[in-house]
Amino acid sequence: MKPFIATALAIVLMAACAPKSAVQYHPEWTYSSVVYEVNIRQFSPEGTFAGVQAQLPRLKELGVDVLWLMPMYEIGTEGRKGTLGSYYAISDYQKVNPEFGTMEDFQALLDAAHEMGFKVILDWVANQTAPDHVWMSEKPADFYERDAQGNAIWEYDWTDTRSLNYENEDVWWAQDQAMRFWLAKGVDGFRCDAAGEVPAEFWQGILPKLNADFPDIYLLAEAERDNLADPLETFDANYAWELHHLLNSLAQGEKTVQDLKDYVARDAARFPKEAFRLTFTSNHDENSWSGTEFEREGDAACACAVLCFTLPGSQPLVYTGQEIGLNRRLAFFEKDPITDWSPNEYTDFWTKLVALKHANPALAAGERGGDIVWWEAPDGLVAFHREVKGNKVIVLASFAPADAPITRTIKLDGKYTNVFTGETLSGEQTVTLAHGQYLVLSK
Repeated sequence: MKPFIATALAIVLMAACAPKSAVQYHPEWTYSSVVYEVNIRQFSPEGTFAGVQAQLPRLKELGVDVLWLMPMYEIGTEGRKGTLGSYYAISDYQKVNPEFGTMEDFQALLDAAHEMGFKVILDWVANQTAPDHVWMSEKPADFYERDAQGNAIWEYDWTDTRSLNYENEDVWWAQDQAMRFWLAKGVDGFRCDAAGEVPAEFWQGILPKLNADFPDIYLLAEAERDNLADPLETFDANYAWELHHLLNSLAQGEKTVQDLKDYVARDAARFPKEAFRLTFTSNHDENSWSGTEFEREGDAACACAVLCFTLPGSQPLVYTGQEIGLNRRLAFFEKDPITDWSPNEYTDFWTKLVALKHANPALAAGERGGDIVWWEAPDGLVAFHREVKGNKVIVLASFAPADAPITRTIKLDGKYTNVFTGETLSGEQTVTLAHGQYLVLSK
């Protein structure tokens, strides 16, 4: 046996015997990161890349780490909805939407974001294209799903799109090539729209090589599928849709704290601990179509956000405008900009939540975070702690009826800091929390 073969064999055997904890499941920068979704069209009166770039210092002060840009590619005109059309009806994956600026403007935004320490991910729309996408004329007819008459078809009420045919593996590699186009420009990964609508075999077919060639990228699936949750093969994170809807119902009194406990146990059994879970109280779909977090969660919206930052596995999301308490639905197909970004009490709340995530290893996403330990508590009170290597975070949040505040005595095992007030607490404390109120302590 040649020496180099023996060495290679030894490395393989060592890897096979290595403890699972030694495996790097995700890029190092992802474990305590917070994602911010940028609605480019509504982010400034201009609605441009430059308009986003001008606000990078503000986002830096907020503390978020990952900027998810909603689709910024050229979009179609055929069957366009509204005046400006949908971000998600793309006519060319390798061109930018002129509504937002030029390719040079995009590169300037990307470079400026990187210089300030942000990671930037793009919204990837693999399920469908616009009817007038360049592939419609450049590719064979079987690139698209078609009816018996040969007409390209669409899903749901997405009449401004046409569905790609994933039984044709040429579609797979066309998508792969287009994604690599942007990775070569320096983007840090993708949020993959409607990832669950696309066959899992497609993602399982292209992502391992993509991860191998670009090992520091972050991949987020808009899906809640355990077959898309292996971070070494497919996605770093899946959406926690079930939690999102449960929190809405908990805030409205339709679900109980026991339902939340049951969900956490069920989710832990379904998904590997290494899998990140994107947690949120709002995003572009929810805001535009289902209402703001205040419409859905009322006075408990902030308590729900606290849980999104502190429950196991969570990688939290902040959507455009949440950091100023924006309480209106943003139009989807029209210009509807946020014009006043003046900081307020919500800015302080979200800034402290982001800092909480960064400062406490117990809250790390995936396998690095602490296990949840539920506390005995009166009905309506969420109470738990998570701990890793001496770092401990205690969370209490009330979902009791509005007219029935909950009082709970807690005994602290040392000195803790109230994350939102800065107060130092120790010993026995009596806490009273009304509906939507919360207490977060860290040690």
